[in-house]
Amino acid sequence: MQLSPNRFLIAGAALSGVAALAHLGCIFFGASWYRFLGAGEPMAQMASTGHWYPAAVTSAIVVVLLIWALYALSGAGVIRKLPLLRVALCTITAIYLLRGLAFVLLMPIFPGNSLLFWLVSSGICLAFGIVHFAGMCKAWAHL
Repeated sequence: MQLSPNRFLIAGAALSGVAALAHLGCIFFGASWYRFLGAGEPMAQMASTGHWYPAAVTSAIVVVLLIWALYALSGAGVIRKLPLLRVALCTITAIYLLRGLAFVLLMPIFPGNSLLFWLVSSGICLAFGIVHFAGMCKAWAHL
């Protein structure tokens, strides 16, 4: 463990946790949350009819985000060292950065999402990636 916790990775864990909570809000509050958070009208429509697909996809995203938060906390020295910590943090950071920068390539795959959704969510992912990258650089010798 490090002598002092890595504040960047603690912030990264908190950011992933907040993102997980926002996704949980979609599951519990339904179509209006899917619409507000920009998931697209098809997801909102399916949620409004009680279809299983939006909740299943969103639940998977919640689990991934919570695992990412745990890895950030591990890298920060707050919890015990998790397996493959260095590889996991590099992968998490890369995914956040790529999602933030390469959204134009994803837009045609998800045509139901608005341009505002892509700009806002990509900016958020880019910020998350930068925070994780800064934390990873600081903690690299201890990972």
